[in-house]
Amino acid sequence: MMNDSLSVLNLKNVGAKIRFERERLNLTREKFAELLNLSPYYIGQIERGERKMSIETLVNIANTLHISTDYLLDNSYKIDDQCLISESFSQYNSDVIDDELKELFFILKRCSKKEIDLIKDITKLIIPYIK
Repeated sequence: MMNDSLSVLNLKNVGAKIRFERERLNLTREKFAELLNLSPYYIGQIERGERKMSIETLVNIANTLHISTDYLLDNSYKIDDQCLISESFSQYNSDVIDDELKELFFILKRCSKKEIDLIKDITKLIIPYIK
């Protein structure tokens, strides 16, 4: 039996993540649509959660934004009027987490499990040489 959070795809949340990531890359809706060979109107509908998309379109969007489809489909990461970072770091004092760590978090957030594992291995190898 599926977990309730996974049983229903929240199109508004998926769309909000797409818009959030598109804007983080400073892409206009028009430029993003051009990269995907889709219409800006269709992209707007997806971002507002008004339109379903094919798996192929979902994968193309994720690849263009350099994020994983898992991140887009995961209902546990919600984006609303507040920035995702505030939700993700809510347990920490914002004075303790600096901008560089936040940027690193966003980069890692868009990586697949395989990419994360590779980054961890590389990091473990180079840190002793940096110190």
